[in-house]
Amino acid sequence: MVDKRIIEQVLAEQYEELVALRKMELCPRAEEKLVDLDSNLAQVIIGVRRSGKSTLCFNVLKSLNEKFAYVNFDDERFSELQTSGLNTILEGLYKIYGDFNYLFLDEIQNIEGWHLFVNRLLRQRMHVIVTGSNAKLLSGELATHLTGRNDQIELYPFSFAEWCLCKKVDTLSKTTKAEALRRAAFDDYLKQGGFPELIHKNNKTRYVGNLVSNILKRDIEQRHKIMYTEAFEQLAHHLMNISPVTIVESELAETVGLKSSHTINNYIAFLKEAYLLIGVKKYSTKSRQRVRAEKVYPIDVALMDGRPDAFAGENVGWRLETIVCIELLRRNRPIDRDVYYYKSAGGYEADFVVCRNNIVEEIYQVSYDISKEKTRKREIRGLLAAAKETKCDNLYLITDFHREDLTVEDKLIKIVPAHDWLIS
Repeated sequence: MVDKRIIEQVLAEQYEELVALRKMELCPRAEEKLVDLDSNLAQVIIGVRRSGKSTLCFNVLKSLNEKFAYVNFDDERFSELQTSGLNTILEGLYKIYGDFNYLFLDEIQNIEGWHLFVNRLLRQRMHVIVTGSNAKLLSGELATHLTGRNDQIELYPFSFAEWCLCKKVDTLSKTTKAEALRRAAFDDYLKQGGFPELIHKNNKTRYVGNLVSNILKRDIEQRHKIMYTEAFEQLAHHLMNISPVTIVESELAETVGLKSSHTINNYIAFLKEAYLLIGVKKYSTKSRQRVRAEKVYPIDVALMDGRPDAFAGENVGWRLETIVCIELLRRNRPIDRDVYYYKSAGGYEADFVVCRNNIVEEIYQVSYDISKEKTRKREIRGLLAAAKETKCDNLYLITDFHREDLTVEDKLIKIVPAHDWLIS
C-alpha cells in the first residue's frame, strides 16, 4: 500500500511537469486525428515505450481547451500501488486540479485491476484516455472488461514525415536543394530510426540499450515471470540482430539452448506484445498457411544495431525493408487493411501485399539498389508472380534513389525512391 502523502507528492510533481510541457512546442502526430475525446469510450493508445504516446495525448488534450487531469503510473514510487489505491489517486487529482471531465492515465497497465477503475470512471461519464506499452494486457483486459467501451489506437515511433517535421526539413518543395536535403534527412533516418528522443540524444547507443533492457526486464521478465532469463534475452537480441527473419522455432531453440519450441513461441509472443518486434504473416488464401512461417521485424531500425554489442552490419537493404514494413502497418491498420508477405511455391517473393478482407489491393517490393541487372530482374519477377496469383495490378518497387514507371508483361510497376514514398 502506498502512503497517501507519497501519492499526493507524486501527483503534485507530475502537475508541475504538465505545466512545463504546456509551454513547449510538441511535434504533432498523424494518429492524433484518430483520438475522439467527445466519445464515451475509453481512448486507448498502445505502442512501444518511448514512441511518443504521452506527447500525442498532451497534444490532443491541449487542443481541446478543456481542463484535464494527468497521472503517470510509470513512477517507481507507484510500484507497490494496488487497485484499492486508485481511488486515493482520484481524490488527489481532484485536490490538485479541481473539477475535471477529462482524465489522462499514462502507462496504466502497471496496475493490476486498472480496468475496473476505468470502467467505473466511464460509467460516471468521465472522458478517459489511456496509454500502455503491452498489447496483450491492454487488449485482453479491455476485451474482457470494457467490451464495446474502448477505441484502440496503435502508435509507432516517428514516421519519416514526422521526423522531417521535427527537423524542419521541407517535404513539399520540388527544388534541387529541397530534394537533396530530404535525401540527406532520409539517410539519417535510415541509420538512426524514429524514436522521438533520439533526435536530441548524443549517446544513442546508451539510450537504445537502456530502452531495450527496461522492456525486457520490467515489461516482460517480471510480468511473465520468465524462468530462463538469459536464454530469453539471448533470443531477443539475436532476433533484433538478424531481423527481418522468418521464424523457425527449432533452429531458434537450438541457438539459445532451449529444448522447447513451445517456449520459443511464447517468448516471441511476449516480444511482440511489448512491441519490440512486430510480426507479418505469409500471404495465402488458406488459413493454415497464414499461421505458419511468420516473419518478424523490429519496431524500429534503431533496435537492429543501436544496442550495445549488437555486432550487426549496416544492412541498408534490411533497414529499408523494415522502415517500409512499419510505414505500411501505420497507414493500413487504422483503415482495416492487413499486411502480409508473399512467397510462392516456386520460390518467387514479394516483400508485402496489402489486403482488405480477401482482396489484395497493393503489392510492394523493397530493394535499396536495383542498379545491377540481376537484382532488378529478381525484384520484378517477384512482383509479377505475386500480381499474377493475387490478381492485383497496383505494383510498387521502393528503392533508395531510383525513379521510373516501368511496364512489364502489361503490368505497370511504379519504382519510387523511399524518401518520396514515405512522405506521399
